[in-house]
Amino acid sequence: MVQASDDEGRRLHYGEFYGLRDAPDGAGVVVGNCQAESLRIVVDGPGTPTVRVPPVHEIAPSDVPLLHRLIARASFLVAQPVRDDYHDLPLGTRQLRALLPAGARAVTVPIIRYTGLQPFQWVLRVPEVPELPPYVDYLDVRELALAAGLPLAQRLDRVTVRAVADDALAELRRRESDLDVVASDLFSRPTFDHMRTVNHPGNPIWLGLGARVLEALGSRDSPTDPGRPLLAGVQAPREAWVADAWDLADEPTDFWLTAGERVAAAEVREAQGAWYRDHPIYVERAVGRLAPLLRRWRG
Repeated sequence: MVQASDDEGRRLHYGEFYGLRDAPDGAGVVVGNCQAESLRIVVDGPGTPTVRVPPVHEIAPSDVPLLHRLIARASFLVAQPVRDDYHDLPLGTRQLRALLPAGARAVTVPIIRYTGLQPFQWVLRVPEVPELPPYVDYLDVRELALAAGLPLAQRLDRVTVRAVADDALAELRRRESDLDVVASDLFSRPTFDHMRTVNHPGNPIWLGLGARVLEALGSRDSPTDPGRPLLAGVQAPREAWVADAWDLADEPTDFWLTAGERVAAAEVREAQGAWYRDHPIYVERAVGRLAPLLRRWRG
């Protein structure tokens, strides 16, 4: 059997975007990072059909005319905030909104990050170090602090877990203050189903956010339940002290789930600790960038 190339597979996956299949009449577009596709799935319905497009960080220069042409005939645009000339391409939210035809609606939604359920975790890129820590793209502040020679607890008490969550919600409220739809209040009673990692929301968030987007678009439809977990390719360990802080009955886990495979949390910590020792610049920059979170951990 002949295997399709990665490029062919990508073109088939985004078939309507690349013109391999006809887009639905009156289709809209959802643009943003890796979260955008999950939102598109729950917004898509009989009254609000959509076209799947690549996440904005994967859009190549040759893709830009295709995206612009699609938006120029879209019935609506749902977009996360993207700065003008992102990656030196005209992909900013303001730039894309200007392409919409007369009468089309535009709705802005936040990029969601929340540390209340994984208060030990963050994802951080450092310009001087092109790669990220091994196994998963998430750092553990406990291993980071160990590599930096900083004293740090291995767990937080209930009050501090909730303080870390409050910090995250304050930042989310700040970023969503000038957007059309908000998400921060969806975390009033967080569970592990709400966030699989600090930047991968689960179905309760997508269905809640999708309902608000549909309302903002003037649709009376309910969000589409996909019948499967969304954005679930990577799932962090569930630590017992975090469950206790939120009065959750979930059994703790000591493994990561990546593409359906279990990887022991200890194995990830060991590999990342060795990586930090080999990348002191990453450790130095990360400690500086994560100072507020580290202060919570140091008490």
